[in-house]
Amino acid sequence: MPTSPLHLFGGYGIEMEYMLVDAQTLDVRPVADELLRNLAGETTGDFEKGRITWSNELALHVIELKSTKPSKSLLRLPGRFETAIDDLTPVLTSLGLKLLPTAVHPWMNAQSETKLWPHECAEIYNAYDKIFDCHSHGWSNVQSVHLNLPFCGDEEFARLHAAVRILLPLLPSLAASSPVLEGRYTGMLDSRMHLYADHCAKLPELSGQLIPEPVFDEESYRQQIFQPIANAIELLNPDGALQVEFLNARGAIARFDRGSIELRVMDVQEYPAADVAICAGVTAVIRAMCEGRWTDLQSQQSMPTDRLKSLLDRTTEQAENTLIDDSQYLSHFGIGQSSIIAKDLWSILLNELRRSDPMLDGLFAPLEIILTTGTLASRICDALGPKFTHERLRDVYLDLADCLVRWHSFQA
Repeated sequence: MPTSPLHLFGGYGIEMEYMLVDAQTLDVRPVADELLRNLAGETTGDFEKGRITWSNELALHVIELKSTKPSKSLLRLPGRFETAIDDLTPVLTSLGLKLLPTAVHPWMNAQSETKLWPHECAEIYNAYDKIFDCHSHGWSNVQSVHLNLPFCGDEEFARLHAAVRILLPLLPSLAASSPVLEGRYTGMLDSRMHLYADHCAKLPELSGQLIPEPVFDEESYRQQIFQPIANAIELLNPDGALQVEFLNARGAIARFDRGSIELRVMDVQEYPAADVAICAGVTAVIRAMCEGRWTDLQSQQSMPTDRLKSLLDRTTEQAENTLIDDSQYLSHFGIGQSSIIAKDLWSILLNELRRSDPMLDGLFAPLEIILTTGTLASRICDALGPKFTHERLRDVYLDLADCLVRWHSFQA
């Protein structure tokens, strides 16, 4: 986020991660450095072209696409991302590569195929690897979308953090895209979130319960979240390569250095227009909560973390099919009934909010697909069927890679 602070909903930053794979076999190809070198003419971790930047990630087969600076509106971002992918396609073709969407590679062997970024900032990745062993799915095979929402000062942070905490458990029921791992169904529609929940198990202070603690000012956040992280990492980080703020691995993290909260619970979709549409839907609901549309701030702040985490566990497994039967939780969205299926809750919220939100309405088409035919994870399962061969799995994921190039939703 920029040096001059943005106020609530004054700008949006989106980051999305993709896998680099062989164009024919779809096996992972750890060549992000070679790709960025082709773009920039030198070895670098970032290639900025106007409003879009390509960047490296921890794993050498993963590359990130992000808005260079916060955008005042999400409406133009799909077109910018589409242009960026079009511009990259000739370089990918010359290297025999494709970009593969979705949140996990469906047959990668993380132990043998993970290679870490070896260039600038490699000491940070090596420090993570020494502590956690990053040659695992939870570190090297978890592609997500990050939505950055700004705040200015403690009052705005309190409102934004309260709303984000409540909405986080609902996000897999809109954005799950990872039902297959190591060539088979995992039993989870959002396998990425299941992996992410355990990737810091050696130091649980880093991720907490994934749902952030109910703290609503910077001083309390530093005392209750950052300080336990600092204490936990102290003996394992003698050279100080790992900074506390970047070790925070909750499903949403406060970045006080840039005045934003970063949401990390959304799986990557089949093409960026779907990711941006989901971010628009998420933003619309958070804005309504911040404005007190259904409940006041005190009520939102009182929602217990353990109940939010319980719901997140269920949406991680069942996505849009999750039965939500917590009446206190539902009250925060103006739902008076005692229970509702997650997909029906999203349909009510998004169709209600789009009537007064031109940004959401203008980006609604991919959401309509999700609301009527299911999350991308469910559509992948429908395409694969109850039993599938490796050949069928490859064909389905070739179709998903094609969605990214041809710019359309995936249909089973």
